[in-house]
Parts: sequence; structure tokens; C-alpha cells
Amino acid sequence: MEKIKKVVLAYSGGLDTSVILAWIKENYGAEVIAFTADVGQGEEVEEAKQKALATGASKAYALDLREEFVRDFVFPVIRAAAVYENQYLMGTSIARPLIARELVRIAREEGADAIAHGATGKGNDQVRFELTAYALQPDIKVIAPWREWSFKGRTDLINYAKEKGIPVPVTPERPYSIDANLFHISYEGGVLEDPWVAPPKGMWRLTRDPEDAPDVPEEIEIEFEAGNPVAVNGQRMGPLELLQCLNQIAGKHGVGRVDIVENRFVGMKSRGCYETPGGTLLHIAHRAVESITLDREVMHLRDQLIPQYAEMVYNGFWYAPERIALQKFMDDIQQRVSGVARLKLYKGNAYVTGRKSDASLYDHKTVTFEEDEVYNQADAGGFIRLQALRLRTHAAKRLGPGE
Repeated sequence: MEKIKKVVLAYSGGLDTSVILAWIKENYGAEVIAFTADVGQGEEVEEAKQKALATGASKAYALDLREEFVRDFVFPVIRAAAVYENQYLMGTSIARPLIARELVRIAREEGADAIAHGATGKGNDQVRFELTAYALQPDIKVIAPWREWSFKGRTDLINYAKEKGIPVPVTPERPYSIDANLFHISYEGGVLEDPWVAPPKGMWRLTRDPEDAPDVPEEIEIEFEAGNPVAVNGQRMGPLELLQCLNQIAGKHGVGRVDIVENRFVGMKSRGCYETPGGTLLHIAHRAVESITLDREVMHLRDQLIPQYAEMVYNGFWYAPERIALQKFMDDIQQRVSGVARLKLYKGNAYVTGRKSDASLYDHKTVTFEEDEVYNQADAGGFIRLQALRLRTHAAKRLGPGE
């Protein structure tokens, strides 16, 4: 093993990272500092801190990053209207660069030689953690035990934990893995690895089963300023409070579930189930306000760039110059995206019933089917003839004389 004296470990408190903590101490002979980021996963954060110390960490950090997560990672993605492969709002993708950034910061402050994580060698998270780390500190050393040790699976980890006196979590066995934060919960692996098998009943945590959702629809209004959500039903809120509020409202109506097969950056297809209740409402409402405030060509240009932006974020290039440059473009055109969208929520669905803005480009006098004095319908004839000129020329050549 390379000589390393001190390591900062991204620590969740679960079996994997608890074993990793002990394994690094044993195999590298290094001091391990545990870091747990609170991005909205619940009470387990403080529990993880105590468990890390009990498992042998020399120091344990547990930092509340929830407000920052929503403000600086969720909201920029909402402003960019970003969706990966048309369905995934990337809740895991945007949490990893924040966690990795703090890992690097703590390592620098503590004078650590390396950082470590518990991501497997098959997933996207290893890429996201490490690309972020290298972008922020190019000479950082990274320990990724799943790419180094000889353990093959959960049974090996349990046996090692018992051998080393590491408490093995006594929790109900789930036939899938879970990763949670304020923006979403992801479910992968186990029975979900078969894309034909339906998600187990009772799996979803943030959203009520649409069949059990209220029989009466609910309408809500979401207000935006320069592309950022600032109020729900007229009540202004900070980023964290606003997302928590929308999670509760959308979850009650079963809004925000997706079941997809996505293409991982490392090359394989993977089945994932995600629930993003509040984020789904934000995405729909934001697009509604954009529809009346953005110029057509600006919107179309931005929409062409969404797949590229989403891939950058999904693949772990949050701190890459291309993502930063593209974010500046996205944010620049958002300066006029201010207004209110009204949504109706019912049985797992959320749809727009109204939108308004002081910056609206929607001109009722022009669009009306009634009599107006601002649009000469006869002008459309010349417009169509000009648009058709190349088509008529092409047709004449193709059909030939007399056709």
C-alpha cells in the first residue's frame, strides 16, 4: 500500500463505509477522519457521526449542507431545465459534487494525504466524487476500496465486520438499495435489476401511491424570480423551506415517481426508480413561466443544449469549465424568467392550469381570434410563399417538366 498517514472518508454509517473505515486503518495504517454530509437524508447523520467515532475514526464531521445543496446545486439545475435522458432529474448526480467538495476542503484543513469513498467500481458515483476532487485539488490522492480489496459482496463485508467487532446494522433486509437527499430518493439493485419486475409494493417513501392519493385535486401556485423559485401560494420562502414544502404537497398526491432504464457513464444500462416530488413541480412550473417570458429562438437554442448540460452533470463534470460556462449562459437568459405558474395535482399527475408574468411576451391583441388592429392576416400569404420557395424549387427539379 502507498504510504498515507491521514485520510478523510465520506462516511454514511452503513455497512460499506464502516468496513472501509476499519479496512483503511488496517491496510494503510492511516488515521481516518469521517465526514458525513447532511443533504436531507434524515436522522442518520448524527448517528453516523457517533458510529464513526465508535468504529475507530480519530475525528468525525457531520455538516448540515441542506440549504446550500438546494440553493447552489438544485436551483441551478432547475434554471437549466435539465433532465437526463428525458426523465431523470438527477437528484444523486447533483449531491455528489457538493459532498466531494467538502471532502477536499476538510482534507486540506486537516492536512490529510487522501480522501476515500465507498462507491463501487460499477457505478457513476465513483466518477462524480473523483472528477470533483481532481478538479478542485489536482494532486489529491483517492482511495476507492471497492476497486482495491478482495471482498466480493455483502456477505464478505458482514464477516469482516464481525471479525473486527464492527456493529452490523440490524435493519430489515431490503431487496434493493436506497440513496436519499432533499431532492429525491433513488432505488436500485436487488429485485429492481430485472427491468420487467415491478417495484415492490411499499417501496416508495416520499410519495403516496397515486391510487391512494386524495380524490380531490389541489391547485398550487409557484412563483419564480430570475429562474429561481421564491414562493408557494404567495408565501415567500428560502430554498430549503420551499423545497420541503413542495415535497410534502407533491408527495401527498403521489407526484414525482419515475421508473427508468438509464445509460450509466461507465457504459452499462441500469434500471433505477426515482421519486422527486417537489423537484417535479419545480420543473413543470419553471417551464410554464419560461413559455411566456423567453424569446422563441433563445428557448429553442437553450433546449438544444439541455441534453449536453444534463450529461455533464450526470457524468460528474459539475466543476468542469464547460459546465460552468454553460451555466452562465443558462443563468443569463433566466434574468427575465419571473412570474407565477399554477399547477393542478391529482392522482400522481401535475399539470399546468395557468401562468402569468409582468415580463410576459404573450400578446393577447396579436394572438386573438377576434378582430384586431395589430396583425394583417394577408401578410401570412407572402410569408408562406417565401418559406415554400425552396420546396417548390426542389419539387420542380424532382418532378421534371410537365409534372
